[in-house]
Amino acid sequence: MDERVLYGNGLMTEHDVYLFREGRHYRLYEKMGSHIMEVDGVRGTHFSVWAPNAAKVSVTGDFNGWDTDSHPLAPRWDESGIWEGFVPGVDRGAMYKYHIVSSVGGYVVDKGDPFAFSWELPPNTASVVWDLDYTWNDSGWMNIRGEKNGLSSPMSIYEMHLGSWRRVAEDGYRSLSYLELAEQLPAYLNEMGFTHVEFLPVMEHPFYGSWGYQSLGYFAPTSRYGTPQDFMRLVDALHAAGIGVLLDWVPSHFPSNEYGIGYFDGTHLYEHEDPRQGYHPDWQSAIYNYGRNEVRSFLISSGIFWLDRFHADGLRVDAVASMLYLDYSRKEGEWIPNKFGGRENIEAIEFLRIMNEAVYKEFPDTQTMAEESTAWPQVSRPTYLGGLGFGMKWNMGWMHDTLAYFSMDSIHRKYHQGQLTFSIWYAFNENFVLPLSHDEVVHGKGSILGKMPGDAWQKFANLRLLYGYMWAHPGKKLLFMGSEFGQGPEWNHDAALAWEQLEYDNHHGVKRWMEDLNRFYKAEPALHALDFSQDGFAWVDFHDADQSIVVFLRKDGEGRTVLVALNATPVPRPNYRVGVPSAGYWREVLNSDSTEYGGAGWGNLGGVESKPVPSHGFYDSISLTLPPLGIVFLRKE
Repeated sequence: MDERVLYGNGLMTEHDVYLFREGRHYRLYEKMGSHIMEVDGVRGTHFSVWAPNAAKVSVTGDFNGWDTDSHPLAPRWDESGIWEGFVPGVDRGAMYKYHIVSSVGGYVVDKGDPFAFSWELPPNTASVVWDLDYTWNDSGWMNIRGEKNGLSSPMSIYEMHLGSWRRVAEDGYRSLSYLELAEQLPAYLNEMGFTHVEFLPVMEHPFYGSWGYQSLGYFAPTSRYGTPQDFMRLVDALHAAGIGVLLDWVPSHFPSNEYGIGYFDGTHLYEHEDPRQGYHPDWQSAIYNYGRNEVRSFLISSGIFWLDRFHADGLRVDAVASMLYLDYSRKEGEWIPNKFGGRENIEAIEFLRIMNEAVYKEFPDTQTMAEESTAWPQVSRPTYLGGLGFGMKWNMGWMHDTLAYFSMDSIHRKYHQGQLTFSIWYAFNENFVLPLSHDEVVHGKGSILGKMPGDAWQKFANLRLLYGYMWAHPGKKLLFMGSEFGQGPEWNHDAALAWEQLEYDNHHGVKRWMEDLNRFYKAEPALHALDFSQDGFAWVDFHDADQSIVVFLRKDGEGRTVLVALNATPVPRPNYRVGVPSAGYWREVLNSDSTEYGGAGWGNLGGVESKPVPSHGFYDSISLTLPPLGIVFLRKE
């Protein structure tokens, strides 16, 4: 093999460099990193890395015996700080790192490639030369996904951690591979009626126990479950089944492992130098310098990459609140105010706006979602109106209030009815997703079922009531894996879900309830078409706190109406009169107390006929039997 490094064959043009340095290059993955190619008829790999404060950069790998001198890269003439070179004979599967000698303080280090498409299986830390060749078969989905991801479409999201959904007991209790997931997951999601799946970060990460939230490989799916093409096959299979794929993405912080991007060239290149800006006390990780143009290009290219090369249908951006506030989780004196003396991170705000604009310009049929836990205004409003530009925002207030309400004994709920109903007063300020996520079933919080009060039947009845209320409430839905069948134990990332519990009627009943909720939710426009408009919701009665009863209407704006009534006490309420907007027969389409879900069977015998008896401001009304710890959905025939 001819081991000379050939120069002058860089993929980065002058225009690419200009955009990179302006912070406006959003497809750097096409130019930077390692790319297999031919130069003058010779096959090899072109390497390109940004290290502006390096005195020397070379490629070291298994192809040269990890020699740090045999394959030096050359700096570009344009002072961009990019080092590059073509190494003949290096092909797919070769392991490598960049050996960097800094011009500052004599710092010497071997770094992984920030743009690598593949990495060694952790705990090994080398980057791997790879290509992303794949023949996609999802054109049918891609042609209609704009409709499937639309704000007026049903969106029921199954959040999952790939490594602990199911395990293979006869093979060392290992996690499923991407290909095994491609065989099993689409059918399960269709059986359950979910419209989308959201993966906890699949980007390569050193520590499995971080669940991917300590990402270092921003352009590589983790090798724990297979190759990049294997992950593409999983996405392809989900699309073939009509399931959208959302990916958690973490541009808020990164771990400080020596081989990663921290202190990359002997300087704080990607992160702030001052720990009051560049160190995150909650996660002991580094914070990006969003004011640096090249860093913005890097991060936005990562977000675009997953939508482009892996056909992801959306990005859920983690820990947005930590990005917006300079004093997030910091005490007085531990943070630096912005140039106006405030606590807002102006550079991060600008980054998020530019990122969202880039995503929706390049992929207008996708969605971005913010996990933002404060009352920051206009998170899901367009940037031209002063918003951050996200498509949707997680409704953390709804989650906290609702779980607090359902966790208390029913005898106390009449004093706290406002916790259940308050969310409607701000429900349309943002495009909200209602999340019961992984964060609510870890670190000693127990499972969702475990939060429910009472004996066994009350726990399961409360759980079915909670899910019914959630699916009836305005906003898209997100539920973490295992919750759909009422898993008892807290989630453990080192174990599979407690699938064996489905042998018990109560758990099977919760699963059946979730299936029917999803099917009705998807089929009934009144439950999703106007999720983000006040026109899609109307109170019937939220004042009956003494009996812990709430009644409301969901509407689609085209004349379809669903009446929802819930009873949050274990006492059945027969002959309960409820006003209705129109006379006629109101069919009971869902009842959480049905025996097929594990309930006692209290209900309305299929439906009720209205009578011209005024109630709740309406001329007509119906007399309902409200089941104990139950919820009923009725639709006008």
